[in-house]
Amino acid sequence: MATTAPETTQDVRGDGADRIGLPSATGDFYDIASLLSEEDSQIVGRVRAFAEHTVAPIINHYWARAEFPFELIPEIASLGVAGLSYTGYGLPGRSPMVDGFIAMELARVDSSIATFFGVHGGLAMGSIYLCGSEDQKQRWLPVMHRMEKIGAFGLTEPEVGSGVAGGLTTTARRDGDSWVLNGQKKWIGNATFADVTVIWARDEADNQVKGFLVEKGTPGFTPEKMEGKMALRVVQNALITLQDCRVSETDRLQNARSFKDTAAVLRMTRGFVAWQAVGCAMGAYEHARAYAVQRQQFGRPIGRFQLVQDLLVQMLGNVTASLCLVVRLSQLQAAGVMREEHASLAKAFCTTKARETVGLARELLGGNGILLENNVGRFVADAEAIYSYEGTREINVLVVGRAITGLSAFV
Repeated sequence: MATTAPETTQDVRGDGADRIGLPSATGDFYDIASLLSEEDSQIVGRVRAFAEHTVAPIINHYWARAEFPFELIPEIASLGVAGLSYTGYGLPGRSPMVDGFIAMELARVDSSIATFFGVHGGLAMGSIYLCGSEDQKQRWLPVMHRMEKIGAFGLTEPEVGSGVAGGLTTTARRDGDSWVLNGQKKWIGNATFADVTVIWARDEADNQVKGFLVEKGTPGFTPEKMEGKMALRVVQNALITLQDCRVSETDRLQNARSFKDTAAVLRMTRGFVAWQAVGCAMGAYEHARAYAVQRQQFGRPIGRFQLVQDLLVQMLGNVTASLCLVVRLSQLQAAGVMREEHASLAKAFCTTKARETVGLARELLGGNGILLENNVGRFVADAEAIYSYEGTREINVLVVGRAITGLSAFV
């Protein structure tokens, strides 16, 4: 039985599809965004407009050159969305869901900008919000919310990725009213230019992981830009060398006493990465769908061929399933009942489906899919990084597996 595609009910992307009876171009097939309140929807709409009208026209230029568009920071700041879900200290205290939609909207245009934003507002601000003293929160959170100060998060090391819980090699030694840090950190986003970097180090005295706020220009703190990346090329990742780097006791995160506190930050931000993966997949789908309805072969749009429609529906199914999952995750987070395994399942599932989806989009575009001007190739590359960072699929699978069996398979 023949059916017709559903028509859009609102012009969410400004393409006028609803006014001329064309199918909606958005990847939000189930209109999940309608769950947002009117006020939250307006916030997300401003982020969407910024991403599409300001980021999209310039991002390929910066991605190709592995450079960061610093001129965008004041415009992102004007949106007022950094640390959006935190309360107090001049922060908005919005729901985790609207925070997730913002991650999705940024990533559906560019995952690098979403990553920059997530490192600053999630990992860096989140470390201070969860683990900082009142004085530290008062000092840093308001200026970071206004993006007058930019943050970075230093956990991963050159030889220590997934094994940070038990193998962190960067050390901290108490010396009077100061701490002396030694070691290296790798893959630290924003660190080449951040005003403050959260450094996680193992205390030599008690062997527990502690956090430190290291400001730009501190002697012994040397960030070096990593070159030659094939993914998230706009993100300025650094190799940080800490050599007798001295920080005050007042700059130690006062409520970070062990890796359990570090893990609490990661648990909170892992949902952001899952949302980001949804945005990456959605962006690739939307570019592929637009290509399919305009690309002509054999005298007709390729979107009229059955195999092309099959690719599009597979992509849309992945996007829709992932979006439904992260929405529920955000609801659990808002209710205060989200557990580690909930966040881990979302991160593992959504990044895997994003990786699959961007590959299908590249397949649909054929040879044109590897051209930067068609955008899909950028999503393909960036999905590889999202798949691995903030907890690999394998680590997250083991977290969920432990929860559902009661048996740990960690080595």
